[in-house]
Amino acid sequence: MTGIDDQHGAGVVGMSAPSDILARVRERALQERGELPARVSEWEVAAARRELGFPLPRLLVRLYQEVANGGFGPEHLLLPLVGEGRTAVAEYGPCEYWPHGVLPILDWGCGMYAAVDCLDPDAPVLLFEPNAGPEDRAEAWFTDSPSLAQWLNSWLDGTGWWEEEVMMAEDAPEPQPWPDAPRRLAS
Repeated sequence: MTGIDDQHGAGVVGMSAPSDILARVRERALQERGELPARVSEWEVAAARRELGFPLPRLLVRLYQEVANGGFGPEHLLLPLVGEGRTAVAEYGPCEYWPHGVLPILDWGCGMYAAVDCLDPDAPVLLFEPNAGPEDRAEAWFTDSPSLAQWLNSWLDGTGWWEEEVMMAEDAPEPQPWPDAPRRLAS
């Protein structure tokens, strides 16, 4: 069942997150990073939600509350949700290329971001890739993964598109356009 989880008053959407994914993410993050940043509090999540103006997917909230405030994940690491400097909340800024409710969570570099569609109950992970110079701003948006849980699993399993072996494979998957981009960018 999807809806707003008012149990914590933070305006969180989605189903409860699988605890096994969170445990695997934390274990991998500790193996790779050693020490992790502090975790975020319920108050910080509620403040982020108020500032953003939309609810956050439950799994994303649990990552920040149970693993760390960023600093783990694929390649360039998840942005902190809140804090000083570059954070997901600070990087979110509605502009002509950025749809409402899509939170950047990872900066791939060269203007590319991984972002979570916080308005979709499945919390798909999107890829913003503006470097091809698309005239239609919707053409810069791709579906990276149908859900945040699947995206995390691809990192844990080493099957994400960013993995060198996957990128170099003859049958490497091509990014698919995000079908909601034209509608979401028009609103």
